[in-house]
Amino acid sequence: MGPWRESVVFVLVESGPTSRMCVNAALNPLSSMTGCIWASWPCYPSCCTGSSSSGTQERRVFGLFSSSALLQHITAMLECSVSTVVTLLVTEPVGKLSIHSCRVQMLSDWYTMLYNPSPDYINTLHCTQEAVYPLYTIVLIYYAFCLVLMMLLRPLLVKKIACGLGKSDRFKSIYAALYFFPILTVLQAVGGGLLYYAFPYIILVLSLVTLAVYMSASEIQSFKNLIAKKKRLVVLFSHWLLHAYGIISISRLDKLEQDLPLLALVPGPALFYIATAKFTEPSRILSEGGNGH
Repeated sequence: MGPWRESVVFVLVESGPTSRMCVNAALNPLSSMTGCIWASWPCYPSCCTGSSSSGTQERRVFGLFSSSALLQHITAMLECSVSTVVTLLVTEPVGKLSIHSCRVQMLSDWYTMLYNPSPDYINTLHCTQEAVYPLYTIVLIYYAFCLVLMMLLRPLLVKKIACGLGKSDRFKSIYAALYFFPILTVLQAVGGGLLYYAFPYIILVLSLVTLAVYMSASEIQSFKNLIAKKKRLVVLFSHWLLHAYGIISISRLDKLEQDLPLLALVPGPALFYIATAKFTEPSRILSEGGNGH
């Protein structure tokens, strides 16, 4: 019947009182309007369902999309984890999950290229070396391994879940990574030193802002709303871990008896939000404003 197009079209096929959901490879742009004929159109077994109600069909389709997203997240975590381990193994000392680095004393240690000597102010000697080795280049190596593993593993995943995604959605995660990796590389190359000193504070601010945005979007105004869904607890604990990591990064736990009590501040932002959310309810503010209070 000629070459099949790569696009994937969901076609609803009527079969008596029941209907079937099938994912068909479209032969031409009009195929999605002409229907599906079982005798001539192939149906992929992993995407087809038997006779069932429309509600069951919708649940299966949405379940297919959610499982596809979960697989993509798991694959991304696997790529990042493997890249981290491989990066540590290839860095001195080779074969060990540890690094020997030069001590960072000041911000200028990250930008030695700006301090090339100029004897007699005539010729500049380009003898730049990485004074903070390997803290500067190890991040770039990590990004390189992430990119290589993504190009090796992600197409296999896309092929596996292709029946659950449209043609425009299959490679979105790959396209996004191809945009973000160059951006992250430039950020590391230009602002590596700034990120080294500021990342604990960046983590703290991001954890606070994202937690506030999430709780506001989810309309969490009490502990009852918070524990109503397991997903909310998972998000909350994830933010707490980030917050704790930021505190540990700042304090470095040099003095345990003084630094460990700081971890008690981790639940503070969430508790403060829940305690004050009722005072910032928009409907209440509007009602009080209308009454002249």
